[in-house]
Amino acid sequence: MRILAIGDICGEQGCERLLKILPKFKKENQIDFTVVNGENSADTNGISGHSAEIILNAGADVVTGGNHTLHRKDFRHLLDENERLLRPHNIPSAQYGSGYCLVDMGYARVAVINLLGQVYLDMHEAENPFLCADTLLQRASNDGANIILVDFHAEATSEKKALGFYLDGKVSALFGTHTHVQTNDATILPNGTAYITDLGMSGPVHSVLGVKPEIIIERFKNGEKGRFVFAEGENDIQGIVFEVDPKTSKALWIKTVKF
Repeated sequence: MRILAIGDICGEQGCERLLKILPKFKKENQIDFTVVNGENSADTNGISGHSAEIILNAGADVVTGGNHTLHRKDFRHLLDENERLLRPHNIPSAQYGSGYCLVDMGYARVAVINLLGQVYLDMHEAENPFLCADTLLQRASNDGANIILVDFHAEATSEKKALGFYLDGKVSALFGTHTHVQTNDATILPNGTAYITDLGMSGPVHSVLGVKPEIIIERFKNGEKGRFVFAEGENDIQGIVFEVDPKTSKALWIKTVKF
């Protein structure tokens, strides 16, 4: 089974490029299942009903989230209405949605798990992602899932790497999101789990994590905390493609993509 995971979509431009490019990419690369992080798909940040609809219409099977997922009040109810729209599961204060869904493909039952890191994210209410993962893995087992995918939305490389090794052999893949910079460590861990520290982002190339450079420069140089505005111009879509054997639940190969 060939799976595509795409990093944080940035604003309307990222959504439009995804809608334009993803169907062709999936067809040419024989993609069977697609996970897209929609964390920043609404302009400025968060996710809206409109941006979620575009991502799903583009061909995403599941849309994952992160620390901004619950920022827009008009989106929250959609998390209850569509089980394929996820928010990090280990936010106990969240009254909407879930960080887990099961998709029955007929020949495979795919569980997707969305977790939030605790380090450097200023999300003190987030529960321990390691313990939360244990609980959701048991749920996936009870549901008969033979492929388990984890989007770990976290800041610290060490936390991502640690969870990757902790879940090695227990899940088919763990991919990091949030930092918007695609890392050069896509690999198959010793026990068969596909892993990358960060998928990267789907947004403007000439930007600081998607935002206009001058805004971030002013923030660092002069302490100006201006409103984030996404940069314009050329956009990339970044992520990974990997293949999983449904019989063994293990990854066979992995590669980074940018298109």
